[in-house]
Amino acid sequence: MEAIAVVHGVLLSLGLIAAPGPQNIFLFQQGAAHQQLRYAAPSAIVASVADTVLIVAAVAGVSILLLQFVWLHAVLFAAGSVFLFYFGWLLLTSPALSFDPAVSEPLGARAQIGFATSVSLLNPHALLDTIAIIGANAAVYTGIDRWLFAAGCIAVSWLFFGGLLVAGHLFGMRADTDSWARRLRYGSTAIVWVVAGYLGWQFLTIGIDFI
Repeated sequence: MEAIAVVHGVLLSLGLIAAPGPQNIFLFQQGAAHQQLRYAAPSAIVASVADTVLIVAAVAGVSILLLQFVWLHAVLFAAGSVFLFYFGWLLLTSPALSFDPAVSEPLGARAQIGFATSVSLLNPHALLDTIAIIGANAAVYTGIDRWLFAAGCIAVSWLFFGGLLVAGHLFGMRADTDSWARRLRYGSTAIVWVVAGYLGWQFLTIGIDFI
């Protein structure tokens, strides 16, 4: 049963984490922007710690309490929409968030921590879905099996985010990075703004339901 719980956690977490979104875009960009990979490490560490906290909260049952407060959903959707529109604008215009290491001015550790925390916690649709889905699946297990399931989920987060940094770094080392960097910048901005618009729509929907 222990092995099944770990495999269950790994497969579920892979399904949740692999979709392109603001968090993954930011980590890939940081890997590409830094000529030395170790300088991008704070972003992946913070994102992994944030995911670890959310997974532990979900497995411990905290997610059930959070999902009961509709007003909290509204606050998260509004804050997430505003932040992601801002983040998309920075992706489009800021040298610090360029995918091309030749022209970017990479973020320092403090700025990475701030951005990584924001993209991890201010994407409420992914956040609420993740803690709800992981929480529901964790309820299948009891005792040590539940925490082995959590360990499988957590391991995927750390390995996947580290892998994104490495993939971004390898991309940044390509000879034709400049052309692809522009395409990634526009594509990433579009993805982030679509998510931001969806969050804004969710916020308005909740407001209409209240009225």
